[in-house]
Amino acid sequence: MSVEILTYAALGARLNISQKAARSLTRRLRLPRALSDGGKALVSVDFAEIPHTCRPPRSRPSNSALLAEKIEALKAEVARLEITAADHKADLECERERADRLEIELLQATVETTAAQEATARHEALEAEIARLETTAADHRADFERERERADRLAAELLQAAAESTTALEMMARLEDEVSALRASCQTGSLVDGHGQATRRLGHLAASIVQADRKACR
Repeated sequence: MSVEILTYAALGARLNISQKAARSLTRRLRLPRALSDGGKALVSVDFAEIPHTCRPPRSRPSNSALLAEKIEALKAEVARLEITAADHKADLECERERADRLEIELLQATVETTAAQEATARHEALEAEIARLETTAADHRADFERERERADRLAAELLQAAAESTTALEMMARLEDEVSALRASCQTGSLVDGHGQATRRLGHLAASIVQADRKACR
């Protein structure tokens, strides 16, 4: 059994692992540790007892190869982004055309709505005017009915007045005849009977005059 005292860096180099991995391995296997005079940690290791397989160092690609790979990856990403951008541009054009159509439809709908509102307003104004005319016509009809009733009453009164006028004229004609007869009797009659007859005629004449006057006052 051969025990070696190594630092973490030297242990990692022997096992082809990193210094951090060597420290973790030391803690996991609970290998004895100590401090050097310089303050560095030293590990006592028996490689025969460590179940660790040393892996051959991997060859790292050169910077130019890595750069070429990155360039190819970037080119592929650029191509993918260009395709995505083209798709998005096509979608954008479709949405723009759709937005233009919707804007035209919206303007047309606004015009139609405005026309409908104006037509509704005109219709309401016409209905209000019709209602006003109907009210006015009803008022005029009521006035017409009252005036017709008044005309009917006046016509009846006129007919009655005409009849009364005719009667009065006939009465006046009879009175004039009576007066003429009385005058003739007064001029020719000297007897008492003639005088009494004249008195009676005068009484009848007065009564007829009073009656005619009353009819005229009605």
